[in-house]
Amino acid sequence: MDKILLITELNFKAVRSSGPGGQHVNKTSSKVEAHFNLTNTNALSMAEIARLSEKLKKRISSEGTLVLACGESRSQHRNKAIVIERMLHLIAESLKVRKKRKKTKPSRAAVEKRLRSKKNKALKKTNRKRPSLD
Repeated sequence: MDKILLITELNFKAVRSSGPGGQHVNKTSSKVEAHFNLTNTNALSMAEIARLSEKLKKRISSEGTLVLACGESRSQHRNKAIVIERMLHLIAESLKVRKKRKKTKPSRAAVEKRLRSKKNKALKKTNRKRPSLD
């Protein structure tokens, strides 16, 4: 993944934001949307594109575009920086290959400890019952 090339391939769109700001919100476009086209990018290899399209299939539009938006700040420049950071983080996390979990058995001591505690709890509960009159 080439981060610099990826950032240059991002398309930004400024839209009106909701949230705090009073009338300022109604007249400025401070919310930033970043669009990244996965179908024709030079920043990623074909294997990386396939992995991203599998991992992020719910976030990718029908045109093959990954869209992130940020309207947290009242500043368009700050929102742009935040959305770039989020996009890079999302792509980097999605490209990580997780290690497969190896199945292990509990140790004999752990099994015995669990069974002892079960017996103690059962004994405690039977001692709470009324004694039989037989």
